Amino acid sequence: MADFLLTLEYDGTDFAGWQRQAGGERTVQEVLEQALREVCGARPRVVGAGRTDAGVHAEGQVAGVGVDTRLAPAELKRALNARLPGDLAVAACGWAPPGFHARYDARSKLYRYDVWNGRTRSPLRARRAHWVPVPLDVAAMAEAAGALEGTHDFRSFQAAGSGVLDTVRTLLRAAVAGSGGREIAFELEGSGFLRHMVRNVAGTLLEVGLGRREAGGMAALLAARERAAAGPTAPARGLTLVRVSYAFSRNPEDLPGDALDAPGPLG
Repeated sequence: MADFLLTLEYDGTDFAGWQRQAGGERTVQEVLEQALREVCGARPRVVGAGRTDAGVHAEGQVAGVGVDTRLAPAELKRALNARLPGDLAVAACGWAPPGFHARYDARSKLYRYDVWNGRTRSPLRARRAHWVPVPLDVAAMAEAAGALEGTHDFRSFQAAGSGVLDTVRTLLRAAVAGSGGREIAFELEGSGFLRHMVRNVAGTLLEVGLGRREAGGMAALLAARERAAAGPTAPARGLTLVRVSYAFSRNPEDLPGDALDAPGPLG
């Protein structure tokens, strides 16, 4: 049995999210496990760093898996990519550190929410960005985003009905990049996120950008601890999991056996 660490890239448009589902829906975990079964002869359970929702993309999702194989990481990567569909690929593959758990060992995750702010719709951006044709105030959105950095109770940004009792989370970074009338990106990095938290933050920032909400009102919104106080949930297609960071190094000399063969998201 060998333990591998995989870095995955996928277009989430045609996936029903990351997690395998009882109804047999097409999910990232399901498709990846089927490919591993074809390569290794058994179907292992893949553990991902985060359960991205239906329609959400990833540039650097991380997964751990133990399989009975003599393949080296580079060989396993090639074998999997030969079998995976066009909207899912193994970007990097290496040996997992002893006792590695993709979810519980993660220090932080970086998400990006992409907005196309052009007056005309963009077919090339349609699957990866939310189109807002009305000009947005980038400076106001940046001010509002900055107020979310730090440790706060983010209950107002939790999906309705989630039922999570501990809603205190820490945002290491909350920033807005880009310019009005063109591409705009909201970047949120944190040690943990509530369900739909990033998309709810994005929907709220868009209201600020449209002048429907004051940039200086984020403290009051957090204090409300009510989902109804925040903005709408932004569409899934604009959200991408960019990277997952861990405490260990990814330098080849620090890894046993074959090193990871491509740059990736680990610390």
